[in-house]
Amino acid sequence: MKLGLLTAPFPHRSLAHVAAWAASEGFEALEVACWPASGGERRRYAGTSHIDVSKLDADAVREVLERHGLEISALAYYPNNLHPDPAERRAANTHLKKVIDAASALGVGVVGTFVGRDQTKNVPDNLREFKKVWPRLVAYAEERDVRIAIENCPMIFSWDEWPGGTNLASTPAIWDELFAIVDSPSFGLNLDPSHLVWLMIDAERVVRDYAAKLFHVHAKDLEIDREGLYRHGTVSLGMGWQVPRLPGLGEVRWDRFLAALYRAGYDSVISIEHEDRSFEGTEELVQRGFLLARDTLRPLIH
Repeated sequence: MKLGLLTAPFPHRSLAHVAAWAASEGFEALEVACWPASGGERRRYAGTSHIDVSKLDADAVREVLERHGLEISALAYYPNNLHPDPAERRAANTHLKKVIDAASALGVGVVGTFVGRDQTKNVPDNLREFKKVWPRLVAYAEERDVRIAIENCPMIFSWDEWPGGTNLASTPAIWDELFAIVDSPSFGLNLDPSHLVWLMIDAERVVRDYAAKLFHVHAKDLEIDREGLYRHGTVSLGMGWQVPRLPGLGEVRWDRFLAALYRAGYDSVISIEHEDRSFEGTEELVQRGFLLARDTLRPLIH
């Protein structure tokens, strides 16, 4: 395995700057944020563009990575690909295709994204929307020798995402439905164990059951605020009590999770995803957060 990081928390720095810092601190891979360079999505931790896929200079990107001895584990673009507004959906799908094109041109095998969801509709209705969009998107990626890795976050962090969240692909029951609809070796998971803690799903069992679908892995932790859980209860779906944290500061058993990955034969990148409010506000704090996570995970990754 190799240790990497998602570049999204460095929105004001160039890819070259992020790569130089990451390499100097012992990271081996970057999951590169590829939101639209014109602005794109501006929710928290989104909107960063370290590769402008609309005017890709593949040679320049390769030169930066080679100079610092790094690899790209995945290109990252996490919008709502099933947005209820047709124009928003079209824009997300169109940009995702550009990211897939860029991955193909760079020889990067994985693109990380969200399935998306209309939060006002139930699961069966969202599955019908999935059938309209995703078979074509996965076929597009498959033709270009790129795999799509969908992340398992429910995306319920604020009232504008209530009540269903903006990402359908959050549970084993739903993954089974999605993989039955799009039965492709180019369609799998970017697994984040923190969301499994939130949803009270056994992370080690997920690794065992979905080993063949593990294309990429995020390293993020989660703290359950017991006072918040007491006040809001599980019916709040996490609002008020689930707290994203850096690896080592939450409830994921990283030794057990990594052991499960080793047993499952996963031998790719563990990409640190930084969403911890205690380590943001300045670039120095963000860097400290990544280094804390590095020091937690490094003894387990070889």
